[in-house]
Amino acid sequence: MTVQIHSKELTLTERLNDHIAAAIENFKRYHLDITTVNVNIKKEKESVEVEFDIHVGHAQPVIITDSDKNVDVAIDLAIDRANKALGRLHDKMKDHNATSLRDIELLETETADAE
Repeated sequence: MTVQIHSKELTLTERLNDHIAAAIENFKRYHLDITTVNVNIKKEKESVEVEFDIHVGHAQPVIITDSDKNVDVAIDLAIDRANKALGRLHDKMKDHNATSLRDIELLETETADAE
């Protein structure tokens, strides 16, 4: 997995850099084929915008953008949203061939009627 962290008009401290790197390592728990993670942090007029661009093999890229006045809050919000999006993608990829609950209920009623 290739990780790139860029900041524009803002200096990242070592603590923030480590926090982002730890969050990206945490993305591995979803067992997705994550090839590249690009993190762009830029200073806007009165806020800080954080963008996660996560490229997953065999799927569309996951792009999360969030902003806040505080850089710590903006990073945490973006990390939370990225975790939710990757969790949904993991569930979708894992269960894409699964039998739905409605199909299971239909099968149960058909077997009950056959008896």
